[in-house]
Amino acid sequence: VAAPQESYKITLLPGDGIGPEITTATVKALVAAGETAGVSFSFDEQLLGGAAIDATGSPWPAATLESCQAADSILMAAIGGPKWDGNPRNLRPETGLLAMRQELGLFANLRPAKAIPQLLDASSLKREVVEGVDIMVVRELCGDVYFGKPAGIFEKDGVRWGQNNMIYSEPEIERIARVAMDVAQKRTGKCCSIDKANVLDVSQLWKDVVIRVHGECGEGVELSHMYVDNAAMQLVRWPKQFDTIVCGNIFGDILSDEASMLVGSLGMLPSASLPSSGPGVFEPIHGSAPDIAGTDAANPLAMILSAAMMCQYDLARPELAALLEKAVEAVLDEGYRTRDIATEGGAGETLVGCVEMGDLVAAKVKALA
Repeated sequence: VAAPQESYKITLLPGDGIGPEITTATVKALVAAGETAGVSFSFDEQLLGGAAIDATGSPWPAATLESCQAADSILMAAIGGPKWDGNPRNLRPETGLLAMRQELGLFANLRPAKAIPQLLDASSLKREVVEGVDIMVVRELCGDVYFGKPAGIFEKDGVRWGQNNMIYSEPEIERIARVAMDVAQKRTGKCCSIDKANVLDVSQLWKDVVIRVHGECGEGVELSHMYVDNAAMQLVRWPKQFDTIVCGNIFGDILSDEASMLVGSLGMLPSASLPSSGPGVFEPIHGSAPDIAGTDAANPLAMILSAAMMCQYDLARPELAALLEKAVEAVLDEGYRTRDIATEGGAGETLVGCVEMGDLVAAKVKALA
C-alpha cells in the first residue's frame, strides 16, 4: 500500500507441517501490535502446497490466487513434506510455490541474515566470526535454471537424460540489480554480485548488466564481484565482509540458506518476496518440519519477524515492524527459548513451546507499546 491504513486484508497461507501452528502464534502477535495503533486486520486463510493437493488436487488452487490478488499482503508459513515427494512434478507442493512466484510476479527475494546477540552461542561458528554479522541477500526469484525451458527427463538411444536450462534475459537481471542498488544505498553502501562468469555465459551477461545498472543508479554503492564457489567459502571464513549480496535464483537459494546458519537457526530468519506492484509474500525461510508438526515444538519467531517485514515493506507501518522486532528481542532477553535455539546446559534459559512463545511475544508487544 502507498500510505498507512486503519485496516488491512491479509491472505494467510499456513501450508503444511508446522505451518498452521506458527501461523496461529504469528496472527496473535500481529493482532496485538495492530491494537496498539488502532489498526485492524482481516485474514483470509487459503490453501497452498501439500494441504492444497489433498483438498483440491492442485498445489496452487484458483481460489488461493484470487485471494492473494485481492489482498494488501500475503503471510505464508511453510509447505512440503515427504508425503508428497513421490508425486508427479505437477502435483508437488513446490510446484505451487513456483507458480505463485510467477503469477504474482515475485521477482525479488530479500533474506536478512543478522546475528542476534542473545543467540550467538547457537551458531556453529565461533562467536568472533559471527558477532556483528548483518547481511541482506537479494535473490532473483522468477528466472534461472528453475524456470528455463526446455526442461525435463527424456530418453534418447536407450539412455535417459535430464535437462534444465540456466537462462536470464537482460531485463530480468536489470530489475533485480536495481533492487539490490536501492537496498545497498539504504544499508552500508556495499554490494557484492555473485556469478560464475569464468565458466557460464549466462553469468557473464549477469555481470555485464549489474555493472551497467550500478553505473546508472548505484551512486554511493561500492560494487564488487565474486564467484559463487568462493562466496560459499567466504561466508564461512569471514562473513562480516559482506553487506548486500545480489545473485540469481539457484546461487541465491544455496547462499541464503548458508548465510542463515551463521546466526544459529533457520527458525529465526524471515524473508520477503516482492513484485514490481501488488502484494508481496512474507515467510520464514525454514521448512515445514513435518517431524515435529503437532508437538508444540516449533519456533514461531521467524514467521513473527516475517510479519514485521510485511508491516515494513507492504503495509507502510514501520512502527508496527519495530514493535514486533523489539518484542521478539525482549522475550529472548528474558531467556525464553524454543527447542531449536536452546543451548546445551541452558543456564538462565526457559524452554517453551510454540503456543507459549507466541503468547509471550503478544504480551510483550502490549507491554512495550
